[in-house]
Amino acid sequence: MTDDVPPLELPAPLLLADHPALDLLNTRMMVDGQRQDLLGTDAEAAAWLQQIGFGPAIDVEGDDGHLLARLRTLRDSVEGLLAARRENRPADPAALNAFLLAAVPQLVWEEGGAPVLDRFRQGDAASQCLSRLAYAAAELLAEGDFNLVRKCENAECSLMFYDRTKAHKRRWCSMALCGNRHKVAEFRKRRQGVAD
Repeated sequence: MTDDVPPLELPAPLLLADHPALDLLNTRMMVDGQRQDLLGTDAEAAAWLQQIGFGPAIDVEGDDGHLLARLRTLRDSVEGLLAARRENRPADPAALNAFLLAAVPQLVWEEGGAPVLDRFRQGDAASQCLSRLAYAAAELLAEGDFNLVRKCENAECSLMFYDRTKAHKRRWCSMALCGNRHKVAEFRKRRQGVAD
């Protein structure tokens, strides 16, 4: 007789990176010592895109996995390019550029309003959201200060962030998560040192 192990309860993706491209990378994180994908369906992918502010939730008809697959492809591309950029080595941006093809500027001038330049008017709603995210990643890669793109200092955490603090001394993905754990561990070490 074997014990049935219940499926691992995954947390919702955290938005704490201060940059949407890094939040995308953070949709895959360490949970109980294993790297887990926090997005498992098209509906979760659409809700996450809305949560980061890239348009209203996309209607996902049939939940066939197409949106999720495209988002994962974009994430893998950004992850590889970001690693190359952090290591100051060249990389092939072709996969990211494929998403940027939908970012063709269009002048939109609706009745009663002023003209607006919309870079993401092409394609369906999902393509527009993904191209916006790809554009944010491309801007980070080309123009971001990579001295401020960091991985959480907790060795058991895989989350990335853009350090926008005034002193640029941010060490943790979140003080409420890893920063607090570090403080508690240091406090325990000090107390054990005193008790010995």
